[in-house]
Amino acid sequence: MRLTAYVFLGILCGSMLLNAVASFNFAPLVLQYETPGFNRFRSEAELKWFLEEKAKDNIGYGWEYGILGGVVPGIIRFTMQADATKSGAEQATGNDYSTTNIQVAGVDEADIVKTDGTYIYFTQGDTVYIVKAYPAAEAEVVAKIKFGGEVTDLYIAGGKLVVFTPGYGRVFATKIGGSSYIPMTETTTVYFYDVTDRLNPVLDRTYEVEGSYVATRMIGNFVYVVSQKGAWVYEGAVDLPSYRENGSICRIPASSVYYYNGTDPGYAYTTIASINTQDATFPIQSQTFLLGSSSTIYCSAEFLYLTTGGYSETGVHKIKLDNGAIEGVADGSVPGWILNQFSMDEHDGYFRIATTTGHAWGVATSKNNVYVLDPEMKVVGTLEDLAPGEQIYSTRFMGDRLYMVTFKKVDPLFVIDLSEPTAPRVLGKLKIPGYSNYLHPYDETHVIGLGKESVDAAESSFAWYQGVKLSLFDVSDVENPREVAKLEIGDRGTDSPALYDHKAFLFSRERNLLVIPILEAQLAAGYETEPNAYGDYIYQGAYVFEITAEGITLRGRITHLQGDELLKSGYWFDSDYSVYRSLYIGENLYTISGAMVKINSLADLSELKAIALE
Repeated sequence: MRLTAYVFLGILCGSMLLNAVASFNFAPLVLQYETPGFNRFRSEAELKWFLEEKAKDNIGYGWEYGILGGVVPGIIRFTMQADATKSGAEQATGNDYSTTNIQVAGVDEADIVKTDGTYIYFTQGDTVYIVKAYPAAEAEVVAKIKFGGEVTDLYIAGGKLVVFTPGYGRVFATKIGGSSYIPMTETTTVYFYDVTDRLNPVLDRTYEVEGSYVATRMIGNFVYVVSQKGAWVYEGAVDLPSYRENGSICRIPASSVYYYNGTDPGYAYTTIASINTQDATFPIQSQTFLLGSSSTIYCSAEFLYLTTGGYSETGVHKIKLDNGAIEGVADGSVPGWILNQFSMDEHDGYFRIATTTGHAWGVATSKNNVYVLDPEMKVVGTLEDLAPGEQIYSTRFMGDRLYMVTFKKVDPLFVIDLSEPTAPRVLGKLKIPGYSNYLHPYDETHVIGLGKESVDAAESSFAWYQGVKLSLFDVSDVENPREVAKLEIGDRGTDSPALYDHKAFLFSRERNLLVIPILEAQLAAGYETEPNAYGDYIYQGAYVFEITAEGITLRGRITHLQGDELLKSGYWFDSDYSVYRSLYIGENLYTISGAMVKINSLADLSELKAIALE
């Protein structure tokens, strides 16, 4: 049904646009190149001509992401990566406390839970809670902020609480050019609160931009907000993105729109705006990029990379960030498609990316590849055709090394040398059952893997995944990596948010601490079962591990559920009491669900206090 709807929308939109084009006698314009790959429009006339010509070329694609709107929300993920070896800890107010598990040191990522070492700030539905967390004896909810819709995530920095909410409607109530149409549009709103007095948060200012919420990062005092909006031409007029700051509406001019004359059939505006979190008088800066179906974004402290394309080729567009200023720099492309944010990295000026060509279950045999691009985004190093018939399940760049897991029947862990950018090479590999969805550095010679165990399917070329598997790999001998420890939790059906969201992964090497939220399923004892059989849910909560270079030990579990709630769940379970995040302040461990904040002692996991959310 969804595919049929997209095709119908494409045909309808194409017809509307061709009718609009036919009513104009528009002479072709020669667009002027300013930088290799990236260019700017000189006027709305150029932008309109560009969109109309691209629409003519691409009738029949269905325009799932294309001109005349239709952009699928949430298709971009904003990512940043570096050689982070822990989920983060800071010293403030005399307390050692954990921070969000980020990928680039000094670059914060928005999350649904934050702490400053004394208070915890977190979202639940349309509400942001502020909880006095330390000391435990004084813990309580001190403030609640209600919003008009669901809160996506937030930051806390310098006494400012920054909150992001998506929206939809005719918020800007402006017509497209001279047409009679006022479009419905997705919006992203940023709220800045002064929380110097946590009991009485004060709204400082708001910023609202047309476009679906993508993600953000905070570098220094600047928050970078990324949003995406469909590129419309309606009744001969161009619909450009707008934003509103404290009630004043500003329309982004065509001369501020970068474009890339690529071959992707769909086009949308991706806007990057920078906002100073500490100085409300500092002007908002933004740039808009007219690109294809952007899928994943990577960012270092200096450059942001937008990727576009599909399964056959990935375009990479490089954008410079400089104390709030935003500028398109260069672009390149590589064969294949990327898995997620961890498929990319920047190191010593070089951009590294891991891709898969083909598909493990398709006609064309899949192969896996690694490419190194120079500062001008030209490919200078290539390593191709790894693990034919499999696809990438996880990657982690650590300095001059790349650790990559592929899977279809067994899990090869590749150790790849990138010390010579022009000659990447495989140093060694390890084949074991199961796979890792997420890889996290333990130290320079050990890597933590979180994924699923697996059992071979009889007489078939695949394997059945089983319970959650936590592994520790020793990579000190690069030619012979070893799995030195393994711990399996539950049976088939067991799951964890940390498999798909690295922010749910709490790790401190100094404390030998690892905490992961897990929903555990278990097969009935005493019965012979097939490897594709699912277990019944028996537990949900935070699993607390002690992890060293020698091994992994389960110390205990913390749940917010009461009695036999899980026993009534059958094959499906969801509860406001499901733990989704954990953090520590001093010697206390805090677990957060949609209905409770629970405090336990890190020493023995004994419960200190539970705070119910109303």
